[in-house]
Amino acid sequence: MKKTGSFTLSVLLIFALTSLIQAHCQIPCGIYDDQMRFSMLREHITTIEKSMNQIIELAADPGKNINQLVRWVNNKDQHADEFSEIISYYFLAQRIKIAEPADAQNYADYQNKLVTLHQLVFYAMKAKQTTELEHVKKLTELVDNFEKMYFSPEDLEHLKEHKN
Repeated sequence: MKKTGSFTLSVLLIFALTSLIQAHCQIPCGIYDDQMRFSMLREHITTIEKSMNQIIELAADPGKNINQLVRWVNNKDQHADEFSEIISYYFLAQRIKIAEPADAQNYADYQNKLVTLHQLVFYAMKAKQTTELEHVKKLTELVDNFEKMYFSPEDLEHLKEHKN
């Protein structure tokens, strides 16, 4: 009986530590790679679009393609969720700082970022629910717009120079 209790305690500790390790990003440690997050968002959009196209193609003969259809739907859903998680837990929770209404310009910029981030989560949800490619187009436009809001013109130029 003692071995069973120790084993159970060990398993619980492993699960508890795993959740603490995964929660690392909520700790303000100063280790950020904002440009990588934008690359990840774009990769998720590309994957969602490919999944939608595959679903549309395979739906022509669902009886024959049911297994692949399910896999592509699951893939699309997973990437839409991961996209939303980056927006929510990285940008909203950690990177966008609250602005005071007294600083009119800073507050307006803050509100624009919040609106854009909300639109990104909304269109990721729409992409998850459907195979309508206009949602992918909207996600791409919004990520591009948010990147221009997020980085200064100097930062964007620097990133552009180092991309090539």
